Amino acid sequence: MLRILNTIVVLALIAAAGSVYQVKYESTLQAEKIAKLRNEIRQEKEAIALLRAEWSQLTRPDRIQALASRHLALKTFDLDQLDRLDKLPDRPAPPGDPIGDMLDDMEPRDAIDGAETGDGL
Repeated sequence: MLRILNTIVVLALIAAAGSVYQVKYESTLQAEKIAKLRNEIRQEKEAIALLRAEWSQLTRPDRIQALASRHLALKTFDLDQLDRLDKLPDRPAPPGDPIGDMLDDMEPRDAIDGAETGDGL
């Protein structure tokens, strides 16, 4: 009886050691995945910072002005090109509301109700 109990305990210890090893292996694998993801996140943040720096370099007003003067045949702005506000044409009238116009042309609701019931005669 004692040998059977000892054998069961040894088998239980082996099974426990195997499960502990499996948990350790999985946790190590997960830790490696986390480290890899953190490294990728750090690289992406560095790439974003680099792209932001490049964007701010490319959108500098003095650089854009130099490119515009080099590649575009723009004339200088003259104050004679401006006009006064009172010389502007009037704003066009807003388009009509066809449904609203139809409703305005309709008879009032009381006259319609009275005609249906025969009270209006």
